[in-house]
Amino acid sequence: MSTGEQSRPHVVLGVTGGIAAYKACELLRLLQKGGAEVQVIMTKNACEFVSPLTFETLSGFPAVTDTFNRPERWSVEHVAMAKWADLFVIAPATANILAKMAAGIADDMLSTTVLATSAPVLVAPAMNSGMYLNAATQANMSLLQSRGIHFVDPASGYLACGDTGVGKLAPVEEIAARCFELLNKRQDMAGLRVLVTAGPTREMLDPVRYITNRSSGKMGYALAAAAKARGAEVTLLTGPVSLSAPAGVHVVPFLTTADLLEAMLKYAGDCDVIIQAAAPADYRPEAVAQQKIKKKSGEPFVLTMVENPDVAATVGAMKKEGQTFVGFAAETENVLEHAAGKLKKKHLDLIVANDVTAPGAGFDVDTNIVTLIAGDHQQSLPLAAKREVADAILDEVLRIRG
Repeated sequence: MSTGEQSRPHVVLGVTGGIAAYKACELLRLLQKGGAEVQVIMTKNACEFVSPLTFETLSGFPAVTDTFNRPERWSVEHVAMAKWADLFVIAPATANILAKMAAGIADDMLSTTVLATSAPVLVAPAMNSGMYLNAATQANMSLLQSRGIHFVDPASGYLACGDTGVGKLAPVEEIAARCFELLNKRQDMAGLRVLVTAGPTREMLDPVRYITNRSSGKMGYALAAAAKARGAEVTLLTGPVSLSAPAGVHVVPFLTTADLLEAMLKYAGDCDVIIQAAAPADYRPEAVAQQKIKKKSGEPFVLTMVENPDVAATVGAMKKEGQTFVGFAAETENVLEHAAGKLKKKHLDLIVANDVTAPGAGFDVDTNIVTLIAGDHQQSLPLAAKREVADAILDEVLRIRG
């Protein structure tokens, strides 16, 4: 959902009584980072695994656990939540809730609300292998799928009961990605091949030290996830970051600026859209010591640096007809002036400028404040989640492409 088109998407997260209930906390945070508002409904058994207070603290909404609780503002609560939802996701989903949904049973708040909603419903099963493979569970899932219920299949591995097999909750990153695909009904990038770069580079000093920067890769990863959700075929070139790649995206790692340039030259030619969100180092050490550099007491350490190739300028100069090239300008002063200069110098079609000293727009945060510059067209966006900013950037890409 793009910035300015509508309010933040509403997700109702149903949590049932399985050991994987604790992972729903992480799923909630990923949904919030993607710009969604989340309300939680817990079954009675789920409360045995995770306290409702945990979800209330994370979501900012009361965690609903009882059909007959009196809400602060009176309404028929299960109907109100059913209407509020743009998406209804149940993770983890036990065999019990699957059976209830298949039979149309509504005997608690979760089963009642999911029966009442007209929003898309996404289910992520998690249970013992025997329960999952049981003919009754398989038949229930087939019936639900025939009714339009969406599923994220469980993973295989070591289960809490000690068994090994299918039944583990799918990775929460995969569930979140599927959520945003369903929320973002647009498939306006279907058929486009998109290359996104993300994260920092590392320029080695010796076998144990390197020079890097503060890029977390979050903006680039948000762009990759957003493009994938909108139907694009996405390749993500990533520096060393502590992030899980979006589901369904082709990931290619790089370390140094030279590595990034090599990967860009390999993949960029076949892509329709190239988004250079990575933060390559402008300089690298002239020589890399073969052994660890030792401290010499009292003597200064002098490091000679040489200029790295300009990745964006190199790729921009080779841009083919029909390709759209997007760059970033992370600046600390004269932001728009510097960004406009880079737009022309690097043969970019669009540049995303941001002041990294502004609160909420710096490094390693989940929000951003940017200005989009494309020729004479300029658009300033307010503080927003990086996933929302990513969709706004892609909207502008499609505008440019006509």
